[in-house]
Amino acid sequence: MTPVPLILSAAAFAAVLTAGAVLALRRTLRVVEVHGESMRPGLRPGDRVLVRNLRPGRAGPRVRRGDVVVIARVGPGKGVTLDGGTNLVIKRAAAVAGDSIPPGLEGLRETPGEACVPPGRLLVLGDNPARSTDSRQWGLLPVSRITGVVLRRLNA
Repeated sequence: MTPVPLILSAAAFAAVLTAGAVLALRRTLRVVEVHGESMRPGLRPGDRVLVRNLRPGRAGPRVRRGDVVVIARVGPGKGVTLDGGTNLVIKRAAAVAGDSIPPGLEGLRETPGEACVPPGRLLVLGDNPARSTDSRQWGLLPVSRITGVVLRRLNA
């Protein structure tokens, strides 16, 4: 049996290449819709944001103080349980590992005398404190709960 060479036209090759690029982008990026008032004025209910996905457990070095992050909720017995609502939460990373715990939030320290956020943990806050449930209620979150970083708002 003689092997038959596979010949693709330029259009077919471009279509295969485009499909591969789209699949790669879908693994890397996603669109998330904002619900709730906790991130006002920067993000309003109904806003859509472009999110760079992070691999589970690999969020630490890719999240910086000031980033808006997407957090996965978990159920009872799986660490910090976030109150009802959707399966994702959007908050701002107010302090990452090694950062000082902000004034007024010293009660979040996990060990007495601790002045900094410990490795593997993250302090998140909503931009609208009067309407936000965040680290002030949940405590420091494990970085493994961060599923993505917001790159930009899609609707202006």
